[in-house]
Parts: sequence; C-alpha cells; structure tokens
Amino acid sequence: MTSDPIIVGVSGGVDSSVAALQLVRSGRPVAGLFMKNWEEDDNQACPAEADAADAQAVCDLLGITLHTRNFAAEYWDGVFEQFLLEHRAGRTPNPDVLCNREIKFTTFLEHARDLGAERIATGHYARLQRGPDGDWRLLRALDGNKDQSYFLHALNQDQLAASEFPLGDLTKPQVRQLAAEAGLATADKKDSTGICFIGERDFRGFLARYLPEATGTLRSIDGRVLGEHPGSHFFTLGQRQGLGIGGRADGNGQPWFVVGKDPADNIVWVDQGDSPLLYSQTLVAVDIHWIAGQAPAGLQHNGAALSCMAKVRYRQPDQSCTVQALADGRWQVRFEQPQRAVTPGQSVVFYDGDICLGGGIIDRTDAAFGGLEQAA
Repeated sequence: MTSDPIIVGVSGGVDSSVAALQLVRSGRPVAGLFMKNWEEDDNQACPAEADAADAQAVCDLLGITLHTRNFAAEYWDGVFEQFLLEHRAGRTPNPDVLCNREIKFTTFLEHARDLGAERIATGHYARLQRGPDGDWRLLRALDGNKDQSYFLHALNQDQLAASEFPLGDLTKPQVRQLAAEAGLATADKKDSTGICFIGERDFRGFLARYLPEATGTLRSIDGRVLGEHPGSHFFTLGQRQGLGIGGRADGNGQPWFVVGKDPADNIVWVDQGDSPLLYSQTLVAVDIHWIAGQAPAGLQHNGAALSCMAKVRYRQPDQSCTVQALADGRWQVRFEQPQRAVTPGQSVVFYDGDICLGGGIIDRTDAAFGGLEQAA
C-alpha cells in the first residue's frame, strides 16, 4: 500500500504527462496509474503497449511510481455493452461520456483509494470551483479549443470533490512547451483521436465485429431506392462519407447526406445539399444529470423554463435555448435557431457562462426525417 495522497491517471499522452508534472512540481506526493480499458483481439500492434511504455518513461523521469490496472472487464460491462445496445436501437451513442462517469471517475477512483489515495487527477481540460454553498462547479477550461467539460457533464458532486484537473488553466501550446522543457518523452506525441477504445481504426469495420451486417436500402426522401447499405446501425445523421451514391445522373450534383434512419425497416434516408430535413429546433432529452445535484433554481417550479446555452456535440459553439421539464420525466430543449443534425443518443450539455450545469441524452427531435432515428 502506498501513502501517496493523489494518484494521476497517466495514459502515455502529453496531457496526462504534464498533469503529473504539475502535481510533482507542487511538492505533493504523487503516484501514477495507467489504465488499460480495452483488450486487443486482433493481430495488429497493440497501441496500449506503446502507451504504457511512454507512461512508464514519464513516471521514471518524474521519479514517481506507476501502477498499472486492467479495467477491460469493467469497461465492457459499464460502457461497451451500452454502446452496442444503443447502436442496435439505431441511435449514435457517445461512449466517452459514459467512460468518464463509469471508469475514469468511478473505477479509477476506487482503485486509487485502495492504493491509499483519496484524490485523483487527470489530464482533462476543465476547471473546478467551489460554489458559495460549498458545492463543486465544473467550469470550462481556459483553452476553449481544448475544453472537455462536455465529456465530463455526467460527473456528480462526490466525483468532482475527489478530482483535480491540473491543465484547466493552461493552453495546449503551453502544455507542449512544459513537456518539452521537462524532457518528457511525450512532448511531441500526436494527440489521440477517435472513440476512446477504437482510436483511429476504421469504425465500420470495428463495429461489424460485434453487430452483424444486415442489408438495407438507401432511399431518397421521395422514396426512390438509390442503393443498398450493410445496416442502418453503421450510419448517423449528417453523414456524408461511405454512402456510395455520389455522381448519380439523376442527382443535382450536390453531395448526399443521411437525413434520417428507420431502424425497424433498416432504411437510411438521404438528401442532397444542406437539406432542411436535417434541421430541428426542439429536442427531447432523457437521463438528465444536474452537476449541482438538483435542477437550477429556474427549473424548480412546475412548468418553469430556464434560459441557458447548450451544445449538442463537442466543439459546437454555444447555442441559446430554453430547457423545460415535461410531465413524464423527460426534458424539452428548444433552441433559438434551428440546429443541424441533432442526433439521438448523443449528449446535450447545458452552460451558464463558463459553468457546466449538466446534460442528458438526446432521445428524439422534431426533424422531419431525423426524428425517425429515436428511441424505440
């Protein structure tokens, strides 16, 4: 058992490396923990091995212990099975949100406490602030281009109280500069992209390992059959790539986009150009989580509506909206301006200035065809 008061998640990337560096420089006893969340089941080189080696090199340079834990089973049960369930239902889930809530700030925190630490730190770009009532607030990072509060909106008060984000007041260029000056092996390492457990591999090929192909039809909005597809669960609203119907003589020359899905009949609806059928002004959300532990004061009266800002995807600019509770426990969000490709299964996240209020899962929208891609 270690007496280290804080354990930082070290992933082998530059962000977590500098998070560890900042904690060490603060003079506090620190240890690292490398999480393996996915078991490779192919013959390709395992990226986790290279990441683990980089994490070890960073911790060796910083003079701190690196613990290693395999959370693949917890990840499968707590994240991946839900990911597959959502795809089977025709929705497009965001597993990074669930991974943060279930793995990085639950399983990781539990193991850190087993190692004798009461607090954890990660390389997320976000900030924490204590409110006037003693509650913890999740704030956007100083670097708006890297802010990750969208992916952290499902964390609760206990999780935030035990967490630290050492990069919250730094920009990405500053992080890389600090890493280079400290001689960290990850200083110039490319940022990871893609879904957390898939990385940069072909998404459709990966998903096909777990969800069987089922031939269906691609149809224009007037009902013409334009081609076939391997399964509606491989497509999402607004998708342009991979349709295989470009350059048709009966088209208008503009690119085709997915404007809706009918999972029951395995139909993918498509239209050309910036189709108005992709736009919706209202959505209904479920599983709303308020970071403060309760809805904001403006929503605590029956029928009351809250004016705030919201995002329906990461990196989207803030959008003005009103939020209102419905009688059945769901929530209605109405935007000031119509939004493009609002996708069931993704998260809608609410903000008051820099404060992340919370968010939930988009269940359905008022889009003419996009509304077909909704909860069964």
